[in-house]
Amino acid sequence: MTDEKVPAEKKAAETVATTLANRTLEFAQRAWRPTGTGVVVCVALLLMGHVVNGRNGLTVWRLKRAEDQQLQKEINRLQQENAQLRQHVEQLKSDPDAIEHEAREKLHYAKPNEVIVALPPPFKDQSQTSAPGK
Repeated sequence: MTDEKVPAEKKAAETVATTLANRTLEFAQRAWRPTGTGVVVCVALLLMGHVVNGRNGLTVWRLKRAEDQQLQKEINRLQQENAQLRQHVEQLKSDPDAIEHEAREKLHYAKPNEVIVALPPPFKDQSQTSAPGK
């Protein structure tokens, strides 16, 4: 009787193990899709957050673009200023009257027997500069 019991118990244990393995496999197969979908959604959200707020994300890109536009305006302004200064230098090199005008205006030079009269700066009326809420 002991020989007959061992195979029966062994068969019962194998049946329980097989049933448990089958149930686990069925559960894994049923749970795979929702779990996989959740994982993919989380990864997509993390990737989207990195694209927007990452080190080289959209936010940084917009700031760099605005900075680039501001610097381009500055470059254009400086190029125009340089062109005007080059033109002024060329005029000073070729025109003696321009040189004389600069010497008189900036350096306060005068020709012999000329008198320079320096006027005080214009007077600012105190009533115009007071607060407008009077």
